[in-house]
Amino acid sequence: MLMRKSQDFMPALFNDFLDWNWSNVADTTPRMNVIENKNDYQLEFSVPGLVKEDVQLTIDTDNNLVVEMIKENKNEHKDEHRHYLRREFSTEQFRQLIALPDDIHKEAIEAKVENGVLTVTLPKVTIEEKKQLAQTIEVK
Repeated sequence: MLMRKSQDFMPALFNDFLDWNWSNVADTTPRMNVIENKNDYQLEFSVPGLVKEDVQLTIDTDNNLVVEMIKENKNEHKDEHRHYLRREFSTEQFRQLIALPDDIHKEAIEAKVENGVLTVTLPKVTIEEKKQLAQTIEVK
């Protein structure tokens, strides 16, 4: 039997909801490590199979680091004798906002993808740089 027939809509709705594979949701969220060193913070994301072209980092107007990853897996088979009844492509997409601390030197943030790990280095502002950022306002 190719189709499941149900006389009552609500049990079918709940069955479909409860049959959903929730582990797929967790599998698409990369695991993250946060490391604090003397001079910087490091964020490490587990991103097996991704390359630098799959990753985009930006800083939004609310001072959040936006980490976006998109990986399209296309399995194309060209065969004249094959007729697909169902064909699925998978696209893995991830977006996370990370609030940046005030002591980050935003212009010096670096990122690299190597051996399945995205490493984002967030350098801390030095004491001398903090003094330069301080402003005196003249009272008139």
